[in-house]
Amino acid sequence: MKKNKLTFWLLFSVCLLIGESVIASAPEKGILPVQPLLPVPEKKQVDWQKMETYAFVHFGLNTFNNQEWGYGDADPKIFDPSNLDCEQWVQTFVKSGMTGVILTAKHHDGFCLWPTQYTDYSIKQSPWKEGKGDLVRELADACKKYGIKFAVYLSPWDRHQAFYGTPEYVEYFHNQLAELMTNYGEVFEVWFDGANGGDGWYGGAKDTRSIDRKNYYDYPRVYRLLDEVQPQAIVFSDGGPGCRWVGNENGYAGATNWSFLRKGEVYPGYANYRELQYGHADGNQWVAAECDVSIRPGWFYHPNEDDRVKTVEHLTDLYYKSVGRNATLLLNFPVDRTGRIHPIDSTRAVTWHQQLVSELNTNVLKGIVPQATDSRSSEWSPANVSDDNYDTYWATADGVTSATLTFNLKRPTLLNRLLMQEYIPLGQRVKAFSIEAYSNGQWQTVNVGEETTTIGYKRILRFPTIEASQLRINFIDARGPLTINNIEAYYAAPDKKIEPKERTTVVARTPSIPYQMRGVNQAEAQKATDNDPTTTCLIKNKKIVFDFKQSETVSMLTYLPDQEEYPTGLISSYELYTASKNGKPEKLIAKGEFSNIKNNPIAQEVHFAPVTARYLLLKATRMVADDTRIGIAEWSFRK
Repeated sequence: MKKNKLTFWLLFSVCLLIGESVIASAPEKGILPVQPLLPVPEKKQVDWQKMETYAFVHFGLNTFNNQEWGYGDADPKIFDPSNLDCEQWVQTFVKSGMTGVILTAKHHDGFCLWPTQYTDYSIKQSPWKEGKGDLVRELADACKKYGIKFAVYLSPWDRHQAFYGTPEYVEYFHNQLAELMTNYGEVFEVWFDGANGGDGWYGGAKDTRSIDRKNYYDYPRVYRLLDEVQPQAIVFSDGGPGCRWVGNENGYAGATNWSFLRKGEVYPGYANYRELQYGHADGNQWVAAECDVSIRPGWFYHPNEDDRVKTVEHLTDLYYKSVGRNATLLLNFPVDRTGRIHPIDSTRAVTWHQQLVSELNTNVLKGIVPQATDSRSSEWSPANVSDDNYDTYWATADGVTSATLTFNLKRPTLLNRLLMQEYIPLGQRVKAFSIEAYSNGQWQTVNVGEETTTIGYKRILRFPTIEASQLRINFIDARGPLTINNIEAYYAAPDKKIEPKERTTVVARTPSIPYQMRGVNQAEAQKATDNDPTTTCLIKNKKIVFDFKQSETVSMLTYLPDQEEYPTGLISSYELYTASKNGKPEKLIAKGEFSNIKNNPIAQEVHFAPVTARYLLLKATRMVADDTRIGIAEWSFRK
């Protein structure tokens, strides 16, 4: 009998405890969870943004041709890396804190880094591994071995194929995509470049092809394929639909950055691409930004850029202006001609990661429960912003779009970094906020030097070091009830906020051969040779005669275009001749294009067989825009 009574009371006590637990974990009576505020991301888009930083690899015929955009006519036999090692690549990425890599499986020149069955213009025709290699396979296997994610870039444009621009090419493009999507395991992203159509080799036609960029490639069919075989993959393009280009190749997003676009408005080659830095505040589709940038000025390896690898300070700044502005960072590594990441690049990237770890090392707000001017309920209390749980968040009541969180620090503490996150599965909401610190007996506004508007997945702010005993975040306006899931603060020493120039400047190895530009005002012409990229020589002509004043032997020219945010007079294609005294063309010595100069206006070199002449004539045969002027930040000739 006593045993039965004891069993009864034990069971009764357990039931009471379970009941109390259920009550404690249930929402307060009558208080409903925050409703999603459209547009909202798919789960795979949230998972993708959590990757934060990942690598890009550009490697192919351009590497051996010393080009950025191949014309489509290069011989596959030049692709012959002597020491290719994909594991060295991936080990570099892992040590640099990266979570994945995207490989340019086919660039605009049409050369394929896998043994596709649809063309011979691939590594099958190269001497590497006697034509039996598969670079896509080697990298996918290395990623699996070291535990990072894998993805591919497949250029829609193809300057090699004779049938580009016809329905036959669309089928070819879809077939190659199917190969990549079904033979190499899971991919986290599929990258479609916005460069589409233009001049090319096209099977020897050497003409210009134009396509309907919105409809030609039949992207709805692409999306159906991906939904079937790679449903977790994010689709990158200028306008998504998975993620969008950030509108520049400098690696930074706008301080105001919405994860929205107006559906159906942005397409590859979108004319108003600069607005992609900021997104559309009134957008109805979730398309977060990806910031793509190369660790060197160019996307492919060029030996003359070995001393132009971005500094640790520059890379650190890019992180804060990409991941720290509600975007992801896609950092490109131009693999060198041996088939390895150059030691300068790998060392710089690893040191950069170590720098970030040191700056964001000790969260001084960890475990501190802030005071809030409004909370939806105890389930969505302010304690959730400092509990290290991504899926818990502080929320305000319906209709409350402004509120304040105040952190009371244990003692006066040095601070110069603040990290905030919204719970984006419920949508992006915050439109304006401010930061205050209680220091020297009074509240002071913290000046972060940029707009304090959007937050999104993550916002990281840098500011001059302060010593504060309290920190207050004022959420001034939002699209709906606040949902903040994480707030952290740090002190990064030494206290320095690096602001490198976004454009790459000229690095003068040897002085230019002196010249004059005939018919150009001397003061204006001087801007092209002053080694100052902030000055631009504007020439009201598409032809320039260069006079060396005596016969000179020349074998190289360097062109740095206008470096303004909205540049003037970008030369796309050119012809260079020796010229007579009166400026008439004589012998053609070089012709070609300044590749990708619109999106990545770096200094480009043109090498040609040495020629001895007093006069050279440059013809701009095609401009990037409909411009009657040529804009030159720097122009030089060398032997």
